[in-house]
Amino acid sequence: PKITPNRIAIKVRPAVEKIIRKGHPWVFEDAITKQNQEGKAGDLAIIFDAKKNKFLAIGLFDPHSPIRVKILSNQPATVDQSFFEKTIEEAYQKRLPLFEMDTNSYRFINGENDGLPSFITDVYANVLVVKLYSFIWLPYLEMLFPILLKKSNCQTLVLRLSRNLQKAPELLQGLNDGQIIYGNLESEEVIFKEHGLNFFANVIKGHKTGYFLDHRTNRHQIGKLSKNKSVLDIFAYAGGFSVHALGGGAKRVVSLDISKQALEMARKNVSLNFQNPKHECLAMDAFKGMELLRKKGEKFDIVVVDPPSFAKSQSEIDGALKAYQQLAQLAIPLVQQHGMLLLASCSSRVSSDVFFETSISVLQQSNRNFKEIKRTFHDIDHPISFPEGAYLKAIYFQID
Repeated sequence: PKITPNRIAIKVRPAVEKIIRKGHPWVFEDAITKQNQEGKAGDLAIIFDAKKNKFLAIGLFDPHSPIRVKILSNQPATVDQSFFEKTIEEAYQKRLPLFEMDTNSYRFINGENDGLPSFITDVYANVLVVKLYSFIWLPYLEMLFPILLKKSNCQTLVLRLSRNLQKAPELLQGLNDGQIIYGNLESEEVIFKEHGLNFFANVIKGHKTGYFLDHRTNRHQIGKLSKNKSVLDIFAYAGGFSVHALGGGAKRVVSLDISKQALEMARKNVSLNFQNPKHECLAMDAFKGMELLRKKGEKFDIVVVDPPSFAKSQSEIDGALKAYQQLAQLAIPLVQQHGMLLLASCSSRVSSDVFFETSISVLQQSNRNFKEIKRTFHDIDHPISFPEGAYLKAIYFQID
């Protein structure tokens, strides 16, 4: 779309000035005390110090969100091609170690954490998928896309739009979710590589950008531990942990997920890599499925519990913690003597400290001896620059 952004002068409450100086990227609507004119999505918001009237930060104005200004920089800057080139280059440099692995998929831009709020970019082989979570980027896409394509060396660019954006097509000026902006796509399912193993990403219709790349390190770790082991992958989704377990030489892998469609993806990802694998799928609610396996007397050398986010809002935190407790309680009896249990959470509203304390508490109340092996967080392509940006945490236990 051809949209020319305006400039808006803004002042905020003193308490908010402090957190802006510390690098926080959000300014909420109720934090604004003065604004010289009405703004539209993508207008440049210049925030000034209330007392001295000096520059504080520059961001993009978003009238459609409670987060009214999404900050780009705490330094005076001209938001132009060279600004975006510098920001994208800095993001690229952080990911260089990934390119030395047998992996051609990674998160290129992680929103606020890479200086481009509400803007996510993932690479799958030679396909670049951009997902927008705000209208603020519409005036800048024509500038951003060539930079991203050149730096990533991708041949195709697919645009994905969040549900909120899809609800207002009149603002999108002809853009659609799943639109191929540049290049060609032979199939909406793109094959990519992760630590030498192949996976499908449906870049047109799949969740998020087509796959969940954030657990790459944990999947690889489970693979390294799986030789001659039996593995239960709970909330298996597309079978990421299951494939890595089989790749590591597991003697048996069970993928458990409520979604038959997800398990079909898991089967496809397994079949991409192995012939006649010892892989079973169980399409059931995770809680009921774990209870069924326990009643049958099933036990596994490795049990992975990686649920979806349970707390989308503050009011859901207590319920999320109860769910994590229940999952751990159900998983412990399924772990073989001297076995491994991996518990994970992607609920950003549940802090890592609280999640780890909750998990350890359940283990302490069980009649099993256990040893904490390690805790893991985000991989290098999911950098975190502010507290609310952190969401992924996992803890490994050996259970005797």
